[in-house]
Amino acid sequence: MFGRQQRHVFKPTAYGATRRTRRIPRWLVLLLTGIVLGAGGLLFLQKSYGPTRLTVEQSEQLHYDLNSLGMDKQRLQSELTKTTRELAEATAKVESQGKSLSQAQAQIAKQIGDIKMFAEAMPADPRGTSPGIRAATFGFDNNKLTYQILVMQDAGKTAIFNGNAEFTVAGRYSNGKSGSITLPPFELALERYVQAEGELDLPEGFRPRQVTVKIRRDGAEKIVATRTLIVSK
Repeated sequence: MFGRQQRHVFKPTAYGATRRTRRIPRWLVLLLTGIVLGAGGLLFLQKSYGPTRLTVEQSEQLHYDLNSLGMDKQRLQSELTKTTRELAEATAKVESQGKSLSQAQAQIAKQIGDIKMFAEAMPADPRGTSPGIRAATFGFDNNKLTYQILVMQDAGKTAIFNGNAEFTVAGRYSNGKSGSITLPPFELALERYVQAEGELDLPEGFRPRQVTVKIRRDGAEKIVATRTLIVSK
């Protein structure tokens, strides 16, 4: 009924007992292959499309540049703060000067008004001419004739007068001899009034006693105003 059972016969070998060879699981091979391919692909993408890796020298240079930029930023911020402060100080100074200028202009306007008032109060030229020599003072100092004269036109005359003033000085020389000297004329221009002042050289040893003022229009010989005054000692 039953077949004859065969027994396994032990066959010794030169290398000892034989074992059945076990193969690596297929899933492990696929896993390792995927890891290798993924790592290779990642390295390829990083090298081809990713940011460039910096060398040690480049990294140190970048760090140095960043520190330099930080220092420059601090310096610029300090300069900006200083400039802002100076601008604020300059603005305050300008505002203060503007206020002082306004005060000075108001004071000048008041002084001009006072001068006009005093000018109107000055007595007319004795000869009644216009322009006329309303007032004048003369002095003598270190061989120089000093002068101040006020020349005015009558109110209502708006035409500007352009002319010149000439001084004829009478006096005495150091040897006792009397004489007179005509000094070079100087320009004179006015609308309502003008005050002229200055000094003119006199000859050595000449002492003035009186001065005759003569006013002429430009280009004319006719005297339009004249007045004789004593030189103050």
